Amino acid sequence: EPPVIDSISFAGPFVAIATTPPADAAAAATDLSWIAWPVAGLFTIAGLLCTLLLVLGLPGAWLTIALAVLIDLVDVLWLAPEDRPTFSIGVLATAVVLAGLGELVEFAASALGAKRMGASRRGIVGALVGSLAGAVIGTFLIPVPVVGTLAGAVGGSFLGAILGETSAGRSVEHSMRPATGAAIGRVLGTLGKIPFAVAVWAVLSAAAFLG
Repeated sequence: EPPVIDSISFAGPFVAIATTPPADAAAAATDLSWIAWPVAGLFTIAGLLCTLLLVLGLPGAWLTIALAVLIDLVDVLWLAPEDRPTFSIGVLATAVVLAGLGELVEFAASALGAKRMGASRRGIVGALVGSLAGAVIGTFLIPVPVVGTLAGAVGGSFLGAILGETSAGRSVEHSMRPATGAAIGRVLGTLGKIPFAVAVWAVLSAAAFLG
């Protein structure tokens, strides 16, 4: 489409012509939709790193979802008003459901591991609290990625179950069996949660590229 001539003026031997660029050229100059592709690539990499944080005891799946929501909030900077956001409500809802199922699996494995070994309610609660505290402490005491956090979580779950059982009136000797079950359950819970976190990352990464 040719430019539109707005005005013509004369100044001595010179002629000045003022024009307006065609609408499609102006739109192309301000089209930033291409940014969505590198953003999708960066999200895929960042989401994978968040997923790997799961083995450190951190909520990797939830961090990936939070990153997706953040991208949706800033989509207006490069997408046209008529374009859809990078992640639809349905995609985000699916990711939340998967992450929630992962939390349920982890909680159930930790609690059932202790209960199957005869833990009381206090023992189960102690194992869960001890697992969280141990993961944090182990990360700093054993500065080896993954190993320190996981060892701290297992050890914390074991000690937490013992403290819970002894507070309920059991001897340390009788608390060893449920504490062992809590430690095993903690490991199984983490392993069982990983597939759900990977599924969250895969669903959101695919949506980032497919729109």
